[in-house]
Amino acid sequence: MQQVSKVFYISLVVAVLFIAWGAWPNSNISEVTTNIQGFITDKFGWFYLLSATGFLIFAIYLVFSKYGKLKLGKEDDEPEYPYITWFAMLFSAGMGIGLVFWGAGEPISHFNAPPGLDTEAQSQTAAQEAMKYSFFHWGLHPWGIYAVVALALAYFKFRKGAPGVISAVLVPLIGEKRVKGPIGTTVDFIAVFATIFGVATSLGFGALQIAGGLAFQFDGIENTVTLQFIIIAAVTILFMTSAMTGLNKGIKYLSNTNIVLALLLMFFLLFAGPTNFIMDYFTSTFGSYVRDLPYMSFRMTPFSEDSTWVGDWTIFYWAWWISWSPFVGTFIARVSKGRTIREFILGVLLVPTIFGALWFSVFGGTAINLEYFQGQDIYSDVTGIGEEVALFSALQHVPLGGIMSIIALLLISTFFITSADSATFVLGMQTTNGSLNPDLKVKFIWGVLQAGTASILLATGGLTALQTVSIITSLPFTVLLILMCISLFKEFQNEGKKVGIKKKNSAK
Repeated sequence: MQQVSKVFYISLVVAVLFIAWGAWPNSNISEVTTNIQGFITDKFGWFYLLSATGFLIFAIYLVFSKYGKLKLGKEDDEPEYPYITWFAMLFSAGMGIGLVFWGAGEPISHFNAPPGLDTEAQSQTAAQEAMKYSFFHWGLHPWGIYAVVALALAYFKFRKGAPGVISAVLVPLIGEKRVKGPIGTTVDFIAVFATIFGVATSLGFGALQIAGGLAFQFDGIENTVTLQFIIIAAVTILFMTSAMTGLNKGIKYLSNTNIVLALLLMFFLLFAGPTNFIMDYFTSTFGSYVRDLPYMSFRMTPFSEDSTWVGDWTIFYWAWWISWSPFVGTFIARVSKGRTIREFILGVLLVPTIFGALWFSVFGGTAINLEYFQGQDIYSDVTGIGEEVALFSALQHVPLGGIMSIIALLLISTFFITSADSATFVLGMQTTNGSLNPDLKVKFIWGVLQAGTASILLATGGLTALQTVSIITSLPFTVLLILMCISLFKEFQNEGKKVGIKKKNSAK
């Protein structure tokens, strides 16, 4: 087996112990994690809010700074993938399952339980707020977090020749000696730990929605934990098969398939549903999103007796994105060699944000239109069964809804496989000293452990357990992200001085 680092063994032991704890009869894992999550949300919600906004501001600053022209690689390096494939790969790894899961579920939930404490449910104002906050939670902020991690890893890996691990980014800040010692090992362990549970959350969402969709569409099928386990087992076999083919075959082809299926489903619903309403809704909401972005970025409710909404939604999302960032960041970095910093950040920020906004407008807009104008009760399915069935509940009211539901299930499955496949690659890379082609045995081990972690979380608390662990694992990595930004900026300053010296010498 390929040479693995200390982080591999430490992370492996911790992951196995966690799975064993959850599988133990009468395990108190759900109670313990819920208590920890409650403490973190109450005491550090503001920290998540300020940090996520700070990462976005830092990314935007770099676009307009003098460092934007620097390449993620040597000066003569060219991008390895064309734009379409690049966007497909980063998008599939970054948000695929989540968009399908929450595309209709989040807007319809906000419409019936508005983020504004004084907003009347199911009102026009509630509809506007519902879509605006859906854009907010899936827009610039999460991609700003991803961009910072990916940029740091790609810059140090491809331009400086450093190992493709998180700790290598901190060399300018704490020195190479400390990075190669216990501090560096701890940093990489935190990144791997956050990745395991961040990805497990998304895999759990995927299993929940596939099981929910099957139960909703076919009589005689029940959405049980057993069915969810069977789905995870089946998908594990599929994504491990894909992982064996490598980055340029399995993940590349699956990512392109995902985009085709996603576009097919989205454009069908756009034109089969209330087209004018959807596009008007998209246009007006995107404007209000841009206008109110500063306010939403710092919104807390310190004077409200019921301030749980921000914690249950915004703080959870920021924690979820941060816990996903070492995984998505490493993967985006791997496929972004040869692009300039300006090109990279603009691509990572703008394209997924606009596409995500259109996605929510189509699926969430259709669901809200069905309730507001046609009197259909989509929300009762959400509250009675779960957010995972909102998409299927909405599709049953449009032409060819049954066929579209089958395509949706197929899309969820391919997103599921792509995310898990990408995660095994990233975990393998992070635990083999940054190898760009991790050993198949290493990827296999992480694939099995990811599936086991997702299964345990579902068995011990379902969606609540998944959300809880995401928030817990993301807190230490938020601190690391801040240090990474400082270290990266310090290295940019050094690079700028070198570039300036070269220019002066050439002028002479």
